[in-house]
Amino acid sequence: MRPTGEHEELRSAVRALLARQPDASAWRPLTAQIGAAGLAVPEEYGGAGCGALEVHVVMEELGRALAPVPFLGSAVLTTQALLACGDPARLPELADGSVVGALAWAENGSWEPAAVRTEARRGVDGAWRLTGVKEHVLDGADAGLLIVAARTDAGLSLFETAPDARGLRRERLVTMDSTRPQARIVLDGTVGRPVGRDGDGARVLRRVTDLGCVALAAEQVGAAERCLELTVAYARERVQFGRPIGSFQAVKHRLADAYVRVEAARSAAWGAAFAAAEGAAELSRFAAVAKSACSEAFSAVAGEMVQLHGGIGITWEHDAHRYFKRAHGCGQLFGAPARHRERLAAELGLTAGRG
Repeated sequence: MRPTGEHEELRSAVRALLARQPDASAWRPLTAQIGAAGLAVPEEYGGAGCGALEVHVVMEELGRALAPVPFLGSAVLTTQALLACGDPARLPELADGSVVGALAWAENGSWEPAAVRTEARRGVDGAWRLTGVKEHVLDGADAGLLIVAARTDAGLSLFETAPDARGLRRERLVTMDSTRPQARIVLDGTVGRPVGRDGDGARVLRRVTDLGCVALAAEQVGAAERCLELTVAYARERVQFGRPIGSFQAVKHRLADAYVRVEAARSAAWGAAFAAAEGAAELSRFAAVAKSACSEAFSAVAGEMVQLHGGIGITWEHDAHRYFKRAHGCGQLFGAPARHRERLAAELGLTAGRG
C-alpha cells in the first residue's frame, strides 16, 4: 500500500493552512475547513470516517510546522479512548472541534497502565469520586472534556469529569517545549461518570498508547524532515573559506547520514500507520518500532541541525532550538525509546537485554 492522491491533497491543504497560521490560531480553521478534529471519528458521530493514514498525514504536517494545536491530545488520544470504550456520547463535540478533549492517565512519569494509582470510589449517593494526581496531560489546562484513568475494585477504569468540577485543580506546567502544552491535574474527591466497562481501562489504554505512538512517529518524521531541509538549505548558502560549507566532504557525510535516518524513520512510521489502518494483530510491535526509531532519528537530526548551523543554531531567534526541544519532548512522551524496545522484546518473546 502507498499514500494515495487524496492523501497528498490533504497534505497540501494542511501545509498551506499552517503556512498562513503556524500558531495556536490554526486549530479553528483546521477543524472548520479541513475537518481535522474528526478525521478518525465515524460518520454517524459527525466525523469524516477516515483512519490512521489520514491522521498520519496531518501529524506529519503538524510536526513540520511545530504547530501548537491540540490534535494529538484531542483528535487522537481522547477520541480513540472513547472509541475503544464504546462510549460515543461526546464524539460529535470532539469531531467538530467545539470541545477539546484531554486524556489523563500518566502518573509518576510513566504511561504504563500498571503505574496508575488514582482511585475511584462509589459513595453512598451512588456517585463515583476520584482521588489522585495526573501528570503530563496534553492540553489539560484548557480542555473542555477530561477523561481520567482510575482504579476501582474491578480494576483500571475510565471516567469523564467536568473541568470545573469540585475538587479538581488544573495546573499549567512550564515545559521545555512550549509548543506542546501540558498540565498537572489534581483530583480530590472529584465526581466522575464511568466511561465504558468497569475494569476495562487497561485494554483501552494499551490501544490508545499504540495509536498515540503511531501518530507521534508521524509527527517526528515530519519535524525531522523539516530539520534536514533547513540544514541543507543553510549548508548551500553559508560560505566559509570561500566555499559553501555544504561542499565540504565532512558536512556532506553528516547530511547524508541525517537523510538516511529520516528515510528509515519514515518507513517505520508509515509501516505502523498501515498496520493501524488494516487493524493488524501485530500493531503493538509496529507501534513500538516506530516510536523507538522515530524518536532517535528526530533527536539525532535535530542535534545535527543545531551543530551544522553553528553559532546561529543556538540563538533564541532561530528555529533550531524549537525543533531540538520538541525532539527531546517527543522522545519521552509515551515512554522513552528503550522502554518501547523492551515492549517489542516482550511481544517477540525475547529478553530485553539481547541485541
